[in-house]
Amino acid sequence: MSGAAAKVAKDRAVADGLGTNKNPVKYLNQDYEELRAQCLASQTLFKDDQFPACPSALGYKDLGPNSAKIKGIVWKRPSEICGNPQFIVDGATRGDIRQGALGDCWLLAAIASLTLDQNILARVVPENQSFQKGYAGIFHFQFWQFGEWVDVVVDDRLPTKNGNLVFVHSAEGDEFWSALLEKAYAKISGSYEALTGGSTIEAMEDFTGGISEQYDLRKAPDNLYQIIQKALKAESLLGCSIDITNAYETEDITSRKLVKGHAYSVTGAEEVLYRGVTVQLIRVRNPWGEVEWTGAWSDDAPEWNYIDPKVRAALDKKAEDGEFWMAYSDWVKEYTRLEICNLTPDTLTTNEVHKWNITLFNGSWIRGSTAGGCQNYPATFWTNPQFQVKLEEPDDDHDGHSHDPCCTVIVGLMQKNRRRQKKLGEDLLTIGFALYKVPKEFQKQTEVHLNKDFFQRTPSAARSDTFINMREVSKRIKLPVGDYLIVPSTFEPLKPGDFCLRIFSEKAAESLYVWRLLLSCM
Repeated sequence: MSGAAAKVAKDRAVADGLGTNKNPVKYLNQDYEELRAQCLASQTLFKDDQFPACPSALGYKDLGPNSAKIKGIVWKRPSEICGNPQFIVDGATRGDIRQGALGDCWLLAAIASLTLDQNILARVVPENQSFQKGYAGIFHFQFWQFGEWVDVVVDDRLPTKNGNLVFVHSAEGDEFWSALLEKAYAKISGSYEALTGGSTIEAMEDFTGGISEQYDLRKAPDNLYQIIQKALKAESLLGCSIDITNAYETEDITSRKLVKGHAYSVTGAEEVLYRGVTVQLIRVRNPWGEVEWTGAWSDDAPEWNYIDPKVRAALDKKAEDGEFWMAYSDWVKEYTRLEICNLTPDTLTTNEVHKWNITLFNGSWIRGSTAGGCQNYPATFWTNPQFQVKLEEPDDDHDGHSHDPCCTVIVGLMQKNRRRQKKLGEDLLTIGFALYKVPKEFQKQTEVHLNKDFFQRTPSAARSDTFINMREVSKRIKLPVGDYLIVPSTFEPLKPGDFCLRIFSEKAAESLYVWRLLLSCM
């Protein structure tokens, strides 16, 4: 099939729903049902030749074939690890997740948040999987990847040392859904080692298709507690962390038992009456399953003795599960970063919460063509891809005067497949974006690519806060009704890469990709 014909076929498949959670793309063309049926018919257990149980699946450097860290690792199926393996026991819970010898606490914090909503969990971890009925050594999981959902199959051979799982495991030792989920995520990332280091929000987005927001708690807005409460009510996923100033601080434990450079989940926000005063509390979970906050409102803190016993019974579980309460005022002082993942309409499980409208573009920065760098490089900035979005309907509760209604949008620029390229020595690109008001004469003209003169004399209407080497840069923006041009770019020119650009808007937004012609305008 020619390239043009293949594109037409793909566009038609997408139009028919391919790439949605209900009809995901089969990753590496592996069909779970077909492969499982073949194994059952031949009475064999599945062996995944696309992600084989060998050193290459473990890593490329610290977990590479010649690393001392992989010595003694033996790949075993769960039936070789324990007598009665189970996929999920009494529902998937936060207690099923214990970190192993891999720096992927960011991923485990996201998995822990995922278990708070069983409907969302069921999208990532398809039901009716078992080590008993219809077992064939094959399992599958679904992840959102750069605009589409993919179904990823894995065999159940897992790395062990001395008979124990090396990486993520359950507290009981006989429950394997979390270990297999980690393996499937390692597969789409290229290896287990590729999961080392990351942001909780990255996994949250891949579990939901949502878009992220980040808050620096040293500059927390006055209404952040209300934002957190609203986000939890809207089924958003939240994570927080304590920044480190150097590599030596990684996983240092503070005097009150908080871990630096470590990803936590935010799982609750409640207000209680304490000695006649309303106190804002926030619930946090450490995916290690232990090492808990020992300050005010911790499990054995005296503050619990001064609130309504019924409220205390509902909130204070006193379990060594890594989950704890703390005063919001302490949380803001102790932690430095909050990440919120806003969910897409097809992921939200209730009609009572706000649903976003979504626009998605895919594009590339090509060396010598569309990799123009940021505004610091005016000679080439204009060559970057350009996208138009038309905001016609203001928010129902818009800020500003009635004659100047505003629209809320969240713009997210995400670079693709960078984890898979780690083994090639390629790091994340430093990325950002800028928005410009489109002149009336060029609105809806997809053949008009605004040129250097336009950008030199036109200030941006909004932009990402900073160019940064993260997978995604995003920003919540309020804009007057109108037409806008979005220009995504790397910081420096000549940096190649693929990206997707997403716009979440409270109301519907019309969007257009601007084709670049030899003769550009303005």
